[in-house]
Amino acid sequence: MQWTPHVTVATIIEQNGAFLLVHEHSDGHTVYNQPAGHWEEHETLFAAALRETKEETGWEVELTHLLGVGHYISPINGFTYLRFSFIAKPIRQIPNAQLDTEIIEALWLSYDEITARQTQLRSPLVFNDINRYLRGEKFPLSVIQHEVP
Repeated sequence: MQWTPHVTVATIIEQNGAFLLVHEHSDGHTVYNQPAGHWEEHETLFAAALRETKEETGWEVELTHLLGVGHYISPINGFTYLRFSFIAKPIRQIPNAQLDTEIIEALWLSYDEITARQTQLRSPLVFNDINRYLRGEKFPLSVIQHEVP
């Protein structure tokens, strides 16, 4: 049997002290998460982050930095996730955007509001990424090299 980690992307978007999160259905629960999802074949990591953000929030964003890479083993399904987290700035909200079916809503929450929902976060990576962002951790996007034919 071949072991394959699940490669995902997430986007940290902050505006006026609030973070863009999604309230979503996951494994029979409702949870809060950054806009995030799986990296698809023939897609760059950058394109995946932009696509997932748009599909889950209805926002177009511009990636500015790589926040970092996280590793997580889910106690729910046992999968290993390798997560590339990006920092982005909001560009525009798409009017009447059709969000992915598992998304209840996209919403802006303050750090205190996220802290109050800490037990409802999809994984520890959500809160860890916000704290890393607030500490000023970031890397230039150029640290990821895309070899596209």
